Amino acid sequence: MNWKSVETTGLSLPAMQTGTSYGRPALKLNGKLVACAGRADDHFVLMLDHDRVDFLLAFEPDQFFQTPHYVGWPCILVRYAGLDPDDLHSLLSEAWERRATAKQRSAHMQP
Repeated sequence: MNWKSVETTGLSLPAMQTGTSYGRPALKLNGKLVACAGRADDHFVLMLDHDRVDFLLAFEPDQFFQTPHYVGWPCILVRYAGLDPDDLHSLLSEAWERRATAKQRSAHMQP
């Protein structure tokens, strides 16, 4: 797993676009950051709400972490190693939903 896997999975979600964040490759929805490549090649940054970040840090510290720079922000660092493709899709979908408009969420839920 690497950034290309994240990008490919993310682009399968409606209206997701590629871009950059502080010079690093990123996925955005409606101009807002959803995920971006990490500063090191072993992880990426994912935007989630604070409660979800706290949960993942507490229950899966081998997969999810934060550096002091990210503490207090609604985002988490995700290690590529050990990340299941189904879990990646689920996490990106969750992050997508945070950034989607009500209309986008509604359209996405339609069969």
